[in-house]
Amino acid sequence: MDDLRPTIVKLGGSIITRKRETERTRPKVLERLGRELGGLSLPGGLLVLHGAGSFGHPGAQRFGLARPPAPDARPELRRRGGAIVGREVRRLHNDVLRALIDGGAPAFSTPPNVLARNREGRLASLEDRPIRRALEEGRVPVAFGDVVPDDAWGVSILSADTLALELGRRWSARRVVFVSDVPGILPPGASGRQHPIPRWNREEQARLDPLPGAPDVTGGIRAKGQAMLDLAAAGVPAGIVSGLRPGATAGALRSEDYVGGTWALP
Repeated sequence: MDDLRPTIVKLGGSIITRKRETERTRPKVLERLGRELGGLSLPGGLLVLHGAGSFGHPGAQRFGLARPPAPDARPELRRRGGAIVGREVRRLHNDVLRALIDGGAPAFSTPPNVLARNREGRLASLEDRPIRRALEEGRVPVAFGDVVPDDAWGVSILSADTLALELGRRWSARRVVFVSDVPGILPPGASGRQHPIPRWNREEQARLDPLPGAPDVTGGIRAKGQAMLDLAAAGVPAGIVSGLRPGATAGALRSEDYVGGTWALP
């Protein structure tokens, strides 16, 4: 399927979970997003990714899975931490699958820990054939930020943002949409009802300050901004929109235009 060009949506942990409350979903938001995505019919198909939010980030921080092991660290403890975090993330994954299936999508789980390997916390290899096959068969493959084998560290975190970037570039996706709890990327120091920056570029990225708040071991809004620029440089339109506004996610995925939210364009 050399002409595979799916649309990719990444549901951020901030929108499907309450990141400041341990292992708490936003059930009404998740249910609505499931309906929005389940009602779509897109050329090339749809790949859904999701973050871990309050199901994965606290444990990943606690066990140090996003950084190198300490010189005196015991490998078996890191492996156990990886197993615990992987179990937590799969509880959330089941909730996402349920919402998509209830919303009408033929969702198909594609766990990254059997498809990908890292080296020193960076993606080293990704077997995409199971995901491609699901798209070819008319299914909606669903992957997520996960704990994967790491050739140098034993195990480490592979974020859903990294998956979106890798597969978006590899397949020349029609577009990649990051769904968050913010309306887009806001100007530095923005507050209240200020509008997001509509077009993202490297100058805006350089001015972006880290955001305070709940822990995010995968880089937060800065990482998303950079991923959007890297996708645009590869010819793939990429944007970030609010999942709190009904219809915004479906609209961003099926529209021919790039309105609402923040977009990096080729």
